[in-house]
Amino acid sequence: MSEKPKDPVQPASDEARQMARDLITTARFCALGVLDPETGFPFVSRIALGATPEGGLCTLVSGLSAHSRALRADPRVSLLVGEPGPKGDPLAHPRLTLLAEAEPLPRTDALCDRWLADHPKAKLYIDLPDFFFVGFRLRAGSLNGGFGRAFRLAPEDLG
Repeated sequence: MSEKPKDPVQPASDEARQMARDLITTARFCALGVLDPETGFPFVSRIALGATPEGGLCTLVSGLSAHSRALRADPRVSLLVGEPGPKGDPLAHPRLTLLAEAEPLPRTDALCDRWLADHPKAKLYIDLPDFFFVGFRLRAGSLNGGFGRAFRLAPEDLG
């Protein structure tokens, strides 16, 4: 009888939780994965990422974009945060995949002010009529902290 191989993905540790939170709080953009409603294929785009006044994650999107049409059809998304450092193997740097559900957020002065504090260039388009805020309700995370350091994270590990 052969033994089942050990799962290389570990449960969350305090170090993994902190690394994930650091990746989230320092990210100003990320890759967004959605499902294209016309083809069913995954569609990935780079988006700006920020925090709501309450501390949740959000983005500001154009209603004309392919990913906003996909979000309206199916709110399930994946976000990838974390960028390679200037040296070394890009795969040795930490990155975090988040599974979430997207939902439109009401536009408030507090949300706009918070967004502009983190993304000042958005002043050029934040008031255009097709732009709206989308919040992300986190469901799970997968942290790759570098070689041999993979962790599963629950929503409570990420906030």
